[in-house]
Amino acid sequence: MQLGIVLAVFPLIFFGELPDKTMFAALLLASRGRPLAVWVGAALAFVVHVVIAVSIGVGLFRLLPSRAVDVLVAVLFVVGAALAFGESEEQEEHAASAEIGARATRAHRVVATAFVVIFVAEWGDLTQVLTANLAARYHAPLSVGLGAVLALWSVAALAAFSGKQLMRLMPGMLLRRITGVACSIFAVVALVAAIRG
Repeated sequence: MQLGIVLAVFPLIFFGELPDKTMFAALLLASRGRPLAVWVGAALAFVVHVVIAVSIGVGLFRLLPSRAVDVLVAVLFVVGAALAFGESEEQEEHAASAEIGARATRAHRVVATAFVVIFVAEWGDLTQVLTANLAARYHAPLSVGLGAVLALWSVAALAAFSGKQLMRLMPGMLLRRITGVACSIFAVVALVAAIRG
């Protein structure tokens, strides 16, 4: 376990997930009651997604030569930056609202509902792509996975317990721009590594 990698991954995933549809989905689910149950369901879904992303990042990218991996990672970070800059806050809120079904009242139903909503919402998501990229970049799946899981759990906790207040303090578009800039920087670093070979 490399603490430096965990600390490098955490803020990128954290800021990438804050304005995401998952944040709004957790916020809406928690507004109906049982924030702890919402967090548990979201946390379980995030663990599954991080395992998938890290496995793809490490396994798939091991098959390619180092220079090709650097170029592919740079391209994926550019895609991540484009996603971060391109999606509006209204689109996120609308997508989250559309994904939430019937009201769940019992704790186990809330956990199951939160798990399914977050699990579906995260497929192909910016932070899933970033997690796979970071796993390929750092070649440290446990450290990247831990940093990503802790960041995603933190966002889920913020959404479930204090999401409305957070969104008033930091607008989603500001967070999206921060994530886009960070992805752009990582893309440049990966391109420089590819050129240097």
